Amino acid sequence: MTLVGGSLDELEIQIILALQKDARKSYKSIAKKLGVAEGTVSNRVNRLTQQGVLKLEARVNPFAMSNKVAAILGINLKRSRHAGAAKKIMALPNVNAVWVTSGKYDIFVEVLVDSIKDLNVFIFEEELRNIEGIEAIETHIMLHSDSKYFKISPPAGSV
Repeated sequence: MTLVGGSLDELEIQIILALQKDARKSYKSIAKKLGVAEGTVSNRVNRLTQQGVLKLEARVNPFAMSNKVAAILGINLKRSRHAGAAKKIMALPNVNAVWVTSGKYDIFVEVLVDSIKDLNVFIFEEELRNIEGIEAIETHIMLHSDSKYFKISPPAGSV
């Protein structure tokens, strides 16, 4: 059963590990390897997805493309409205991930843009400028990663 006591069971862990290795692997081949029915794998994946435990999505390696700039932004807020600010920031184009944290920064944000100019516009001229309560932003440009993949935003004007 999924998330008994808030934990994954062994079958769920094995299914997730198989999908982490190859997200395009068929449920049939995963089921065969694990010795269970294909419907069992499908049901477990669907349940974990519906519960917000598992998300299957396509991501890109920004370091394999010449026209992408990845950055992590450390943000401090004027007031303790972390949840509202995080939700607004996550809805912005080019935002890959948002974390509410403890420590030096209230929120960390991952962004992927097409250029340094676009990053500058995102931070100072458009998107983040419109989020109320931001006191300070520290920007860290990512130079390389062998493990980080990002969502891409649709081109401006497309649906």
